[in-house]
Amino acid sequence: MTLDTNIIIAYLGGDSEVIATLNEWKREGRVIFLSAVVETEVLSFPNLTLEERRRTEEFLEVFTFIDFDRRIARLAADIRRVSEIKFPDAAIAATALATHTPLVTRNIRDFKKISGLTIITV
Repeated sequence: MTLDTNIIIAYLGGDSEVIATLNEWKREGRVIFLSAVVETEVLSFPNLTLEERRRTEEFLEVFTFIDFDRRIARLAADIRRVSEIKFPDAAIAATALATHTPLVTRNIRDFKKISGLTIITV
């Protein structure tokens, strides 16, 4: 699975359904990918205190980090050109496609346009 930013935000915000789902997947030993773009978006919130940032960084460490490399960049460019979605969403979708995993998101509207992308909602 590849997580969208809104899933991380929901988890950190205390959403019980997202917390239960991610905890279950971790217990099952599922590999959960986190795009560099998702980490950037989550850590860029301006109102994070130093302690909140430290705890958020610690939380993000449990996921398998995927760099935004040239292959994913080119795939994101192709996605963006065809679907006309914003760069962060294209990069996150490209990460899911590059890792051959479904994207876990609550943003169906933007991602449903992307050919070959499997979406899981929580």
